Amino acid sequence: MVAISGGTAATNARARIAALSRSREADDPELLDARRDLRTAQLEAHIRKVVDSAPPLTTEQRQRLALILAGTSRG
Repeated sequence: MVAISGGTAATNARARIAALSRSREADDPELLDARRDLRTAQLEAHIRKVVDSAPPLTTEQRQRLALILAGTSRG
């Protein structure tokens, strides 16, 4: 698997996780939010990389992908 850094947002999220991990329980809501923010930053970076390297999409293709991101389509 290729590591996706996610840029500054991921760096900030990693730092926040590190700071919170020192004093919080694993199920602390703020720590869980920080972990979710990191995963989101990584996903965003990955999507950006794929979109930048893909050929132009049709309107139908963009709509299909948007449904996946919205969580309303499973295939």
